[in-house]
Amino acid sequence: MRYHADPLADATVVAIVGSWDLPPDESSLQTLLALNSERLLHLHAATLLMNSWTSNAAIVDWAPPAGTAAPQHVVDALRQYLDAGRALPEWADPAKIALGENVFTGHGPLSVMSLFCASLPDCYVQPKAAAVLQISGQLTAHADYRIRSTAAMVFPVMLRGGMTTGEGLGVAQTLKVRLIHATIRNLILHGAPEAMINAVVPPTSNKTPDGQPMTSAAAMPMHSAFIANGWNVARDGLPNNQEQLVFTLLTFHYVFLRALRTLGIGLRQADEEAYLHCWNVVGYVLGIEQKWMPSSYADAEKLFIDIQTQCLADHVYPGGTDARPALAGALIDYMKASIPFRLIKPFPALFTRYLCGSAVADALGVSDKQSFLSRILFAVGMGIVRLIDGVVRLFLPQFSLSRMFSRVVGYHLLTTFLMDQTRPLKLPTHLLGQIESAVAAWDDDPKAPGWLNRLEDRMTVRGAWHGNAR
Repeated sequence: MRYHADPLADATVVAIVGSWDLPPDESSLQTLLALNSERLLHLHAATLLMNSWTSNAAIVDWAPPAGTAAPQHVVDALRQYLDAGRALPEWADPAKIALGENVFTGHGPLSVMSLFCASLPDCYVQPKAAAVLQISGQLTAHADYRIRSTAAMVFPVMLRGGMTTGEGLGVAQTLKVRLIHATIRNLILHGAPEAMINAVVPPTSNKTPDGQPMTSAAAMPMHSAFIANGWNVARDGLPNNQEQLVFTLLTFHYVFLRALRTLGIGLRQADEEAYLHCWNVVGYVLGIEQKWMPSSYADAEKLFIDIQTQCLADHVYPGGTDARPALAGALIDYMKASIPFRLIKPFPALFTRYLCGSAVADALGVSDKQSFLSRILFAVGMGIVRLIDGVVRLFLPQFSLSRMFSRVVGYHLLTTFLMDQTRPLKLPTHLLGQIESAVAAWDDDPKAPGWLNRLEDRMTVRGAWHGNAR
């Protein structure tokens, strides 16, 4: 899996960029960028053209918007990519997809909570994938960029009709992400992945011939960072390979389901399997091979543990530095910054340890050495909540304080980071409207008694949920 990536997307990027021109000595990034400036412009043109993929219907018989100036070979490559990649798999079950969407819309705030405190941290446990993220600077210099980009995929694929209707955006957005993965591979490896299986791509210097830092480089600094990094394919596998894609998919469906079970809010087996199926369809469009897609919770758990165990035992880091603590630290700090009360600022770290386990938290550098009072408050609070839930459910099966508090956490993360009206997610206007409507409908928990919803209102907001948390 580590030496296999995505033939369709990789071939598309090669068709856009072509073969790289490499200097005899790859020590200068400036030289490398100059030799390939036209190829990078073609890549930039492709990125601009993808902005017109504004719905699933828009990528059927897609053509560039009128007046767009783009090389014909770039247009042809994107059109062929869409024609080959937009269809759902034959095994996609519309009824299961609809049920999986219902799970998301019915547990939206918990999904957001799980994204921040479980899915993303678990995803970072992969040393090689963490290295790619660190190269881009997306989670250290710009922590919110990666989180908001992730949300900009989760909402389109999981809202009703996201993958199955022309008005939805799930297929189009997933194909964008798939091509971004292939672009990163091509930039890091300076060529087609299949030709680099045993290669070692040396890092290049980002200094000018007179020894000064290069400040004028490409108009796309993130591209330059990937180009300059270098990569040992023989030792580390391909960037964004099948193993990494599969594990990331597991963090979106299995880890969410595991978080619900950990919190005592488990779903029916049919709901769990539908949620797995829905995300597996997304995985297929993302370029993941079907044989790595689990259909049951037990199968997902086994595959997740198998890969996670190897990741935890892997102490070889691209670039020589373990990127995982920096990434996890940026995420935790990002959450802490939104908490006004000092006593509960350690809660994001404590909650991450609770949902991901101590082994993962230790690998990520998410310490349990928080203030004694905060740890006691968290432990006692979780214990009391689980005890009350266990007793009350003997009489009211749908009752859950755990679900209520998780919804509160999800609300504040959602409205503070993802629904800020001053900087909306980079999505088409019509989809932002759908997201606003979905979030507004999460204001009350239909499974909770009225008094519990009123208590939740005191910790969130009265009435419909909206951007800019109070």
